[in-house]
Amino acid sequence: MKKNQKGSAILAILIVLILAIAAAIGAGWYAYRFYSAAPENIDMPEINFSAGPELLDENPPNENEGDGETIPEAEEPVASPEPFVEYETGQDSSPIVSATNQFAFELYGEYKNTDDNLFFSPHSISSALQMTYEGARGKTAEEMQSVFHFPEDNAARIGSFAKLYEQINPQNASYRLSTANALWAQKDYPFDQNYLKTVETYYHGKAANLDFAGNPENSRQTINQWVSGKTMQKIPELFAAGTINPLTRLVLTNAVYFKGKWATPFEEILTQEKDFNASTGAKTKCQMMNIKDNFGYAQTADYQALELPYEDNDLSMIVVLPENGKIEATEKELAAAGLGNVKKSLKNELVNVFLPKFKFDTSYNMNQTLAKMGMPAAFDDANADFSGMYDKTKTPENLYIGLVIHKAYIDVYEEGTEAAAATGVAMQTTAVMEPPQAKIFNANRPFIFAIVHNQTGAILFMGKVNDPTK
Repeated sequence: MKKNQKGSAILAILIVLILAIAAAIGAGWYAYRFYSAAPENIDMPEINFSAGPELLDENPPNENEGDGETIPEAEEPVASPEPFVEYETGQDSSPIVSATNQFAFELYGEYKNTDDNLFFSPHSISSALQMTYEGARGKTAEEMQSVFHFPEDNAARIGSFAKLYEQINPQNASYRLSTANALWAQKDYPFDQNYLKTVETYYHGKAANLDFAGNPENSRQTINQWVSGKTMQKIPELFAAGTINPLTRLVLTNAVYFKGKWATPFEEILTQEKDFNASTGAKTKCQMMNIKDNFGYAQTADYQALELPYEDNDLSMIVVLPENGKIEATEKELAAAGLGNVKKSLKNELVNVFLPKFKFDTSYNMNQTLAKMGMPAAFDDANADFSGMYDKTKTPENLYIGLVIHKAYIDVYEEGTEAAAATGVAMQTTAVMEPPQAKIFNANRPFIFAIVHNQTGAILFMGKVNDPTK
């Protein structure tokens, strides 16, 4: 985890998976890597994209613009030999929301025992891994389904995700919230056409061919440009030099960006230097924001909860402040009941809020964590089964996950919050009355927070502030 950085208010998250052939390549901690024990000098057939993958824009992005992509020339798509399975997408998004939110608290539990700040995007992680799950089979698929709690009914799972994608990508002038997926495929690798089309159709994963084998550096720069654009340059380099190599076969990326103003902004003039009791027991000085207004508020024996809505009330930040010495009890309660019960308990109250400004970034190598949570097969070169991604009759290679990395950056300030996230999956082979007494919400000690999409209840981002000065 890195220390706070200066700059605009931003949250950024990256995960990467890489498909390739051979042993692990050094300096690859930025990516998911899939490997296989395959013979050298394999004559790879030409890639067959399914009918209709939308190719990414060939024009490189302007450094001042956020949505540009650049790709090399792509191969001509050809029809899939197998019938494409179509699913109903106009259904309820709650199955995938429930699954992702449950995974969010379980992942939080794996990382909570730290004095560092904690921050990640369960939505970004789940999106990238669900695209990967589409190609998993057998025990590998069973384990991934269990860890991420994906609905067993494929129609419900895919349709639910497609609906959620639609819901969290609104056209709204008061804030910006968008997600984007992309699939980068080795141009001469025999990927399954229906797998590619499923990702493109239901995950809006726009497909493009790259030449990882012949020009890995250009491929790396192309993907980095796309990620940088989708995160408004907050993540300028997802893949470090050397992490994309000639053995890479497939990279799946997800990017999430959010920028919104508080419905009721904090007044900068009221921000003062105050003490914060860090998780280490040390007292640190932080910039404490202050506002007194009506907010959703609840209090139990273990914690206080506060809802800070963003403009239009489509999204909110939920802050859970454990009472002194009650953080473990609070974490257990939240893990068991989730945020849904917290939100239901909120009542409109006059609250005098003290909340520190905070800005920090995080980085996680997730291989061991995900394996410990119940999906070791995906990382096992001998037992991983991602045969749904490619035509096994045309290559002896076996794909498995080599590395999962997740990065995040957030900055919360008086006016609002700006957030961006990116996930990559790279695979390699082998009244007139007396005013009421205001409630006091003084976040001068470690607290848990989440940015929630109110219409669906989806947890987009989640974290814990142990020390706002780090």
